[in-house]
Amino acid sequence: MSSIFYSGRRRRRLVVGVKQGLREVRAQLAQLNHEVSGRAGLKDVDLDCLDLINAHGPLGPSALARRAGLHPATVTGILDRLQRGGWITRERDPEASDRRAVVVRASPERNAELFRLYSGMSAAMDEICADYDERELQLIVDFLHRTATASRTATEDLAGGRGV
Repeated sequence: MSSIFYSGRRRRRLVVGVKQGLREVRAQLAQLNHEVSGRAGLKDVDLDCLDLINAHGPLGPSALARRAGLHPATVTGILDRLQRGGWITRERDPEASDRRAVVVRASPERNAELFRLYSGMSAAMDEICADYDERELQLIVDFLHRTATASRTATEDLAGGRGV
C-alpha cells in the first residue's frame, strides 16, 4: 500500500482523536463546573450565566438570554437568584433610551470565590501551557477559537431549524 493511504488513515485517526478529546474535555469541564457551582451554592445554569456575564458583561437580560440560549423569563429567575446571592448587581443602562432598561454586572467580591474554586484547574493549565512554545500556543488558541465558532454556528443552525 502507498504511503498516501497510510497518511490519510493516520490523519483520519488523529481527527477522530481530536473529536474524542474534545468530548472528554467537555465532559470533564461539565463535572468541574458542577462541583464549583455546588460549592458556591449555585445551580449549574446560574454558574453558566454568571460566566457569560463575566466574559461579556455588563449585559442586558435579553442579551444574556440570547447568549445563553434561554428564554427571557428563565433568565429573570436566574438573575433574581444571582442578585439575592450577591453575585451580580442590576444597574440602570445609561445608554438605553428606555429608563427602565438595566444591565447586569458581576460582583468582583463574590467572583473572587469562583477564582479560588477554579485555582486548581488554573494552576494545572499553567503547567500544561508551560510545555508549549509561543508558536504552539498560538496554534492551540487558533484551534480553540475556530472550534468555538464552529460550535456557535452549529448551535445557531439547530436553533434556527436548519440542522438535522
